[in-house]
Amino acid sequence: MEPRAAELTSLLESRISNFYTNFQVDEIGRVVSVGDGIAHVYGLNEIQTGESDTAIKERDLIKRSGSIVDLPARKAMLRRVVKALGVPIDERGALSNRERRRV
Repeated sequence: MEPRAAELTSLLESRISNFYTNFQVDEIGRVVSVGDGIAHVYGLNEIQTGESDTAIKERDLIKRSGSIVDLPARKAMLRRVVKALGVPIDERGALSNRERRRV
């Protein structure tokens, strides 16, 4: 019976490992308090500085984005007038360069 158990175990492992190929888990937490640009969030242990949006309020549910504040970089910024987070305000359209760098 021993070889049969090993075959069955191997078959089950292969089926289970292929079952959740498109499975995605989002990290979600609830905002406990917001003040001085800092949000205290319950349930997001691995969140990093700059990941949360600025328009959040107490009791909001938020999802971890996985990205930290970044800006358009290099030649796309030359001779342009932009807000602090790189949004153009000079009426010359969107920035053409897709390259971004962390703040």
